Parts: sequence; C-alpha cells; structure tokens
Amino acid sequence: MTTLLDCTACPRLAGFLADVREKHPDYHARPVAPFGDPKARLLIVGLAPGMHGANRSGRPFTGDYAGILLYETLHAFGFGSRPVSMAADDGLELTDCRITNAVKCLPPENKPETGEIRTCNRFLAAELASSPEARVILALGLVAHKAVLMALGLKQSALAFAHGARHALPDGRVLIDSYHCSRYNTQTHRLTSAGFHDVFRSIRAELD
Repeated sequence: MTTLLDCTACPRLAGFLADVREKHPDYHARPVAPFGDPKARLLIVGLAPGMHGANRSGRPFTGDYAGILLYETLHAFGFGSRPVSMAADDGLELTDCRITNAVKCLPPENKPETGEIRTCNRFLAAELASSPEARVILALGLVAHKAVLMALGLKQSALAFAHGARHALPDGRVLIDSYHCSRYNTQTHRLTSAGFHDVFRSIRAELD
C-alpha cells in the first residue's frame, strides 16, 4: 500500500513536484504529512502546502505567510509552544492540536483540481477515522470544509460554509469554519487577527 510520503496518485501534482525538486533540490517537495499531537482534540485542516512554505520545510504552514497568524494564534491559546514556525527542526511543539491539509501536495498556483481533492481525500478520511480523540475540526476555507464533509461521507450540501460557523456532526464531533489565514485574506482584512481569535475562543469553549 502506498504511504502518504510516497504517493504519486495525481499525475499533475506528481509532475509539478518533480519539476520543483529540480529547481529547488533542497526543498521537501513531496506530500506533506500532518504535524502535531497525534492524540489532539483539535484537528486543523488547511488547503494545501505553499510553494515556499510547507513545500519547502515539510511541515504544514511552516515558513510561509499563512503560518504567521496561525501559529501566533495557536501560541496565544495554549496550543503551541512558541508563536512562530520557521523550520521543521525549530523545536516548536503543538499540544492538543494537529494540523493537516485537504491536499497533501503543492498544487500549481495553489489551486488543486476537484479530482485531486477527491483522490487525496482518502488520507484525510483515514486521519479522521484513526483520531477518535479529535472533538473539534477547524476548516480553514471552503475547500477544507468540503474536504472534511467528503472524508466523513456527508453530502456537500449538508452544511454550508460560513466564517465562524459551528456545525454539529453526526459522529458527535464539531466542525468550525474560518476563512483561510492566507496573505490575501489577511491583507484585505477579510480575516483579521481579532476575528481569528474569536474563532479560537469558540474552539476553547468547546474543548474546555
């Protein structure tokens, strides 16, 4: 059986990563595995690795702009041992939190195709199935929201994405939505630090 790090099931993504490895031989440039506490009660689902972030470092949201607000917030709410994530060997540890992505490989222009999201979904489904401790799932953006529903075998129309929305799932878990902490969303103030912290206050309320 193909492991996550060896997966080449999406030809477009596998070819793109091969090109990236040629141009950046020091980059991870492979599927990016989840990071954090394996027994975490909070699972955060992002979109996909960024070119010079997770695709370079090999750790979700590490070394790119989207990770700035995320890791600062995780630290502020007691989930992270430090407020910045610069490299996979920087000593950062997550407590009661794990981070993964809907698509594990870097997609061209940060836009995975529908078929690629579907093909990769088996990994997210396996993560959820093997993580009974995960009580709260935070979806960063619409793609992550839909990927979680797919992984749980729920209809895409069952739960509508909305920033700050709380969805009770059939298995007893809770899905919480947030705008993705991307450069575009934060620089346009679609997602502010205060708004992101509000989402984490609701997560803390669920867990505590």
